[in-house]
Amino acid sequence: MADGSAAPILAGDLDRLFRLDGRVAIVTGASSGLGVRFTEVLRAVGATVVVCARRADRLAELAERLPGIVTVIADVTDPAGRDAVVAAALDVTGRIDVLVNNAGVGTPVAAEDEPVEDFAHVVDVNLTSVFALSQLVGRQMLAQGHGSIINVASILGLVASAPIKQASYAASKAGVINLTRELAVQWARKGVRVNALAPGWFLSEKTTLMWEDPASIAFLRSNAPMGRGGEAWELDGALLFLAGDASSYVTGHTLTVDGGWTAR
Repeated sequence: MADGSAAPILAGDLDRLFRLDGRVAIVTGASSGLGVRFTEVLRAVGATVVVCARRADRLAELAERLPGIVTVIADVTDPAGRDAVVAAALDVTGRIDVLVNNAGVGTPVAAEDEPVEDFAHVVDVNLTSVFALSQLVGRQMLAQGHGSIINVASILGLVASAPIKQASYAASKAGVINLTRELAVQWARKGVRVNALAPGWFLSEKTTLMWEDPASIAFLRSNAPMGRGGEAWELDGALLFLAGDASSYVTGHTLTVDGGWTAR
């Protein structure tokens, strides 16, 4: 609507809260793990999904399995790559409705041993590129008067990662959370919502070794209030809530899906 408010939804039409029919969504880092799952879920509720990643073979496999998605081989730290992703999304219908900033990196290393250039690289991928793509997509969303940006943060942006040592990852994800707040407040009156999704311990390409290590599994069972890590499908509801009309009056929020980890 003109004032940025959502169109009313009647009680008999609640399905619309979580549908994205006719909308265009971008998912970064979609060549593996949670990015693949996010793509599947958004497509399942009617969105045309534009995905990007650096690994062409993975994107080709995804496109074969999920007909109708649009794939772009791109590095989110590269301005040309970001431009290509936005251009591909606009080619669909001329607008962008949802952006999921999912691309991220991180390697455990003791703070005293982490080279400064490695720290800077993690921040560049996990934080700077999130701002840059949000800015690019945000300009389009501001022009059209609506849009939802979902920044994939982490519980490690809210609490320390001990006993795993990863200062750069934790710092970058904390930055994502406050960047989310700042963008949300700046754009709140212009119809653009910005929220963060903060997963706890989920199986992904980056955490495979953790799930294969009996000591790590024992650590999770002992310390997670629900006694386990998360299953990929347990992020589906949170993603759809933030992407669609169900969260039309929610912005600047960080939604943790962590089995109670940050409540300890």
